Amino acid sequence: MPEQSDEKRSDPRAPIELKVDYKRVNSFLADYTKNISRGGTFIGTDKPLPLGTRFHFRISIPGLGEPFTLTGEVAWIAPPGQMAGMGIRFVYADSEGRAAFESQVERLMEKHFGPTLASKLLGK
Repeated sequence: MPEQSDEKRSDPRAPIELKVDYKRVNSFLADYTKNISRGGTFIGTDKPLPLGTRFHFRISIPGLGEPFTLTGEVAWIAPPGQMAGMGIRFVYADSEGRAAFESQVERLMEKHFGPTLASKLLGK
């Protein structure tokens, strides 16, 4: 499985833990993100979904009443010796959904890094 390095990422990531709920076969799982960007996230889990799997999940963002429901695709699985989990690429139904979620991620980055550093990281 390919390893995801910072150089391959097209969007900056904020190290943040957010609750993620999703379904695997006949059970619902609750795991946590370890970082997030406008394009994807890493979900820490001992039972990653198979590479290429598309699935719906909910991600809870602090200060937001309802969780975002997103579609993701397993882009990579952490190799042995690294933190167990899977890299998820967000799949959006339309540009409005993408814009709404990306603005929330940008707000999280501003809150975590401060407005000046977040603007630099986001290329603004």
